[in-house]
Parts: sequence; C-alpha cells; structure tokens
Amino acid sequence: MFVDETTSGNRSDGWGLEIAEERLTVRELIRRRVFQEVAEYNARTPQVFQGLVQPTDAERVLNGFALRTPRRIDPEAQAELALRAFSGNGFLVLVGGRQVTDPDEEVDLALGTEVTFLKLVPLVGG
Repeated sequence: MFVDETTSGNRSDGWGLEIAEERLTVRELIRRRVFQEVAEYNARTPQVFQGLVQPTDAERVLNGFALRTPRRIDPEAQAELALRAFSGNGFLVLVGGRQVTDPDEEVDLALGTEVTFLKLVPLVGG
C-alpha cells in the first residue's frame, strides 16, 4: 500500500502497486511508483498531473501540477526528478513506519506493508 502524506497533516487514501519481489531498494520503489503514475497520466492525459514530484514546465495547482503545454510525460525523466528530490529531502520515505534515507537500501515488502511518501511543506516566515 502506497500513501502520500504532507507535514501539514494531509493524507491520501492510498493505493496498491503490484510488486512481485519481497525485497526492493528504495530507489526501485520510487521508480516504480513514478512509472505507474506517469503511465496512468499518459493513458488519459487529464488537465492535472497528480504525482510525487512536479514535472518540468508545469505549475503547482490545487490537486497536483498543470502542464503549461499538454504533452506526454517521460517516465525516465520524471523518475530522475523524483530521485533527486528524495536525495535533496524533498520528501521522506517510510516503509512500515520506519524512515529510510539511503536510496540503495533494500526494504522488506511483506504483504500489507505500507510505504509512505511524506512530502515536506516549507514553513512560512521561518
């Protein structure tokens, strides 16, 4: 189960992602999540991209990111943006309630494991 949270307290309902392996690196978890959300966006091409990180040439809107020019999103480029954001503390990853900081760390993915992507919200006026 994948869940998005923000430091301001918002939490998504969560969604499942089929993963056959019992162990994966955090890098691969991020990559698979991004590839899934990009595939869903590219299949429908809605007005707003709801993803882990902001695509290039997009602006933040209420429920995601609006692309300035409608187009297909490149999953490789988007995964690279996500991995850079993870390395730069743009979001945290918690697996089974435990924070993982190394993208190359392998994590156990037993049935029912919750993977939380905690998006950090900048403080105002600090």
